[in-house]
Amino acid sequence: MRLTIIGGGPGGYTAAFAAAGKGCDVTLIENSALGGVCLNRGCIPTKTIRASADALGMASRLAEYGIRGCETPGIDLHGVRKRKESVTAILKGGLEKNCAHLKITCLQGLAKIVDARTVIVHSDAGDSTVSGDAVIIATGSRILELPGLGFDHKYILNSDDALELETIPSRLVIVGGGVIGCELACIYRAFGSAVTIVEGQDRLLPLPSVDKDISTLLNREMRKQKIKVMTGRTLRDVYVNGGVVHGTVAASPFVDTAASVEQREESIEAEMILVTVGRLPATEGLGLEEAGIAVDRRGWITVNDRLETSVSGIYAIGDILGPSHIMLAHVAAMEGLCVVDSLLGESGPMNYEIVPSAIFTVPEIGEVGLSESQARDAYPHVVCGMVQMRELGKAHAMGELPGLFKIVADADMGRVLGVHIAGAHASDLIAEAGFALKAKATVSDIAATIHAHPTLAEGLFEAARITMHAAAK
Repeated sequence: MRLTIIGGGPGGYTAAFAAAGKGCDVTLIENSALGGVCLNRGCIPTKTIRASADALGMASRLAEYGIRGCETPGIDLHGVRKRKESVTAILKGGLEKNCAHLKITCLQGLAKIVDARTVIVHSDAGDSTVSGDAVIIATGSRILELPGLGFDHKYILNSDDALELETIPSRLVIVGGGVIGCELACIYRAFGSAVTIVEGQDRLLPLPSVDKDISTLLNREMRKQKIKVMTGRTLRDVYVNGGVVHGTVAASPFVDTAASVEQREESIEAEMILVTVGRLPATEGLGLEEAGIAVDRRGWITVNDRLETSVSGIYAIGDILGPSHIMLAHVAAMEGLCVVDSLLGESGPMNYEIVPSAIFTVPEIGEVGLSESQARDAYPHVVCGMVQMRELGKAHAMGELPGLFKIVADADMGRVLGVHIAGAHASDLIAEAGFALKAKATVSDIAATIHAHPTLAEGLFEAARITMHAAAK
């Protein structure tokens, strides 16, 4: 089979590697840099910078651990950026080597789809035509620019700009308290900025899958870090004067202000404003309409349960499917594997029931399955068990006390419905919970599994025991 893949991000390159490994003739087309947004302007750069923020935070606490001689740690932003670029380059080089090893044809340019068998690639060297048996679209998403908050990339920034700053702003306002906004808030607060988050919804991380106990904990911990959190508010009337950004914080139209204390408008000033709200489909130049590929009213590509578009032989994966699917790199990768297996007759529909998420705030967050509110909407009898991170000996030994373990379960059957973890290494700890949901495990199964001591994973064990006893009442 000859397979043409448009987009070299996690979805695209995972599909390319899998298909080539199974003997397919693969052409991978990327308009920018191999690795996509995730490797070049998203997941990896952000977490690399976050590692520097964590190192700085630890350096400032070394006296707590009985270590001397590090009383005045500081941030070298040039060094941080250099390390970020080095990590990205190493990983990109690995992708390129893997493409070469698997004999994948890599083309750089803007792809235009003619049909399931023909894609035209526009590049600086001229146009070329790629012929094949099927097409996978994996072009991802791009940043949304809000009215009244147009990016000048100096005072009003997007998330890409936040990874390329040459100076640390003394005062930073972040518009949007979602995943990206909260992660960057923790990073730049660690670097020394006075950070304010303005979020239009009534809580941080206002996603259905994020349990409200997690949002509450993160809000509390951010305030301890002296990050100012303004929920149920929006920013308007933004202008720059004398090198300072001015704006007005007002009540949000997205929450019921009549049911809450009326919030007065107030002025706000900052050195920079960072906007982290919204994404748009990256479909420029693809020729979707001409090819007959259906999209929804916002431009996201629509697919069936096997990720095939309205045109037979043309598939779409990853962020290009929009919020009706799950816009995460690891989901895009699994969708890529699903399409390749489907093309080769080896699998069924994509399964979105069990998708873990990791949020790299301080503390970290890991979640999988249903939140408590989602579970109560779907099941008649729900029980929850919670353990605080500070109850664990390993947490005290590490000096990492903030956090919690929460299990959401069906009280009738004891089946685990969701797990929510906040605290050190939460992004790693959530993997066990994901497997538990995949295996349809009960809280009794987790409680009967011996967990090593002293470890942070004991928190899940203890939460399972509490949930099990609550269900028995």
